[in-house]
Amino acid sequence: MTDASNAAAVPADAGAPSGSARTPGSAVPAADAARVEGMRTDEVVVEVNDLYAGYLPGINIINGANLVAHKGELIGIIGPNGAGKSTLLKSIFGMVKVRSGEINVNGDSVIGLKSDKLVSKGVGFVPQTNNVFPSLTIEENLQMGLYQAPKQYAERLDFVTSIFAELGKRLKQRAGSLSGGERQMVAMSRALMMDPAVLLLDEPSAGLSPVRQDDAFIRVSDINKAGVTTIMVEQNARRCLQICDRGYVLDQGRDAYHGSGRDLLNDPKVIGLYLGSLGSETN
Repeated sequence: MTDASNAAAVPADAGAPSGSARTPGSAVPAADAARVEGMRTDEVVVEVNDLYAGYLPGINIINGANLVAHKGELIGIIGPNGAGKSTLLKSIFGMVKVRSGEINVNGDSVIGLKSDKLVSKGVGFVPQTNNVFPSLTIEENLQMGLYQAPKQYAERLDFVTSIFAELGKRLKQRAGSLSGGERQMVAMSRALMMDPAVLLLDEPSAGLSPVRQDDAFIRVSDINKAGVTTIMVEQNARRCLQICDRGYVLDQGRDAYHGSGRDLLNDPKVIGLYLGSLGSETN
């Protein structure tokens, strides 16, 4: 593969992204990197083609967006406010009216499916806000994530607490008493309980302190290292691109650029147009 320091991000109209995956831009121990690389394949888990979608009749927020996520990849979606990043995730999860285009998960169209059917198809979604049941305990929140397959609870709990070990020690604590970062851990854990084929994360670092933001990105990376294909929308563009395998720059509802996370971080056009005002406080 071309050295990242010399490679440029690919404009969206230059063709489909490569199926090859590479080690994320941030430092990863060699053993972890090799293990994660082995989990990635050319198998397509999510494919979005020429998507048009919006909330109101006649007004599209998504205007011809394209996205591909291969098995085991961590995909980052960045872009300015109002670019349609969260709307794209919500379109995949059936929360926004799709006007035209395709959304396929493991080769099957999921357009028009309700959330319970999408979960059974292997799509997990963690919204930016209101993402836990505050009156329920951590354990009850996790059980809600597995309501379609309750017999698998013990097995999935072992998996989730292997990533979020501290939750296993606090299962009886009410979610409403947790900090924002802790709630985010519960929300991600609940989505993981159904063993999703793909996990959709809508700005997991939003509203968190700088320390908690860093922890959120570490957790996302840990989830991906455990073999979960992940698509993350983030306003902290630099930090997102540092950990993702490939990134998409969304602008006015379409993918303006795509490439590896490192390539996007080093592309002069992406830096000039987007990274100068997106997450510039993160090196």
